[in-house]
Amino acid sequence: LYYQVLNFAMIVSSALMIWKGLIVITGSESPIVVVLSGSMEPAFHRGDLLFLTNFHDDPIRAGEIVVFKVEGRDIPIVHRVIKIHEKEHGNIKFLTKGDNNEVDDRGLYKEGQNWLEKKDVVGRARGFLPYVGMVTIIMNDYPKFKVCI
Repeated sequence: LYYQVLNFAMIVSSALMIWKGLIVITGSESPIVVVLSGSMEPAFHRGDLLFLTNFHDDPIRAGEIVVFKVEGRDIPIVHRVIKIHEKEHGNIKFLTKGDNNEVDDRGLYKEGQNWLEKKDVVGRARGFLPYVGMVTIIMNDYPKFKVCI
């Protein structure tokens, strides 16, 4: 039993070290995310696993897919930048929209907020694996499934 506990602790600590390493390498607080909705279809589908980077010197451009957090919402949103509003001193604000949505995301932002800023960005999509994240979605949608595993 002692060796099983030790082995489990080593696996958990290795996973944490890999995760922290990815955070440092990618510059993103969450280097891997799962797409939870169909708002970005056909580019990304529900269950796709996205790999993110968030380098601060890298400018945000229209057409880029970003993952952002909005104050008051726990879950980050994956949408495309559709408009950039450049201000003096290199500051930018931008507007996002899901490819599969009819309207832009202003209705998702916090009340009174019309633009996102770089501080709202968790990361930018750099690659993906299709449907690999479905396990996460199934475990969230069907909590009893977690018990079976």
